[in-house]
Amino acid sequence: MTGMDARDTRLGDTELKKELAATLHARRELGEDYESALVESFLEKVDQRIDGAVDRRVRRQVAEQQMVVARGSRSPRSTDSWGERYGFGVVSLVVAIPLSGIGGGVAELPGLFVTWAGIVGVNVAWALRTSPRLGRRKGDTSGDPGWQE
Repeated sequence: MTGMDARDTRLGDTELKKELAATLHARRELGEDYESALVESFLEKVDQRIDGAVDRRVRRQVAEQQMVVARGSRSPRSTDSWGERYGFGVVSLVVAIPLSGIGGGVAELPGLFVTWAGIVGVNVAWALRTSPRLGRRKGDTSGDPGWQE
């Protein structure tokens, strides 16, 4: 939670405590006949506070994602998890077995080379997509958003 969120939460808690105290005071004065209406009114105010807090958080996350996209870099919370990358490698190896058999059986050694060139090409393309830094030369900082002259 950021400092601003903590401050908003404390202010909201203080205001809600005041609202609860006012609701309880009104219930004592008006009696049990109005209890359900007072409780509903208080719960409606709590719902509004929760909705406001959720809206602020969603707006902030959307703004952060838009900034990442505007900078042209990948989000740290990218959908490409380690498990997906590992899974892609495993699947490509499992698929490589029958493809190697087909390529080697139909066109013998040249077919096997073409099959494995395709498998390697797909894996290299996947690796470059998930980690763009792999494709850059050692001194190249053109795609690095943290690089400054």
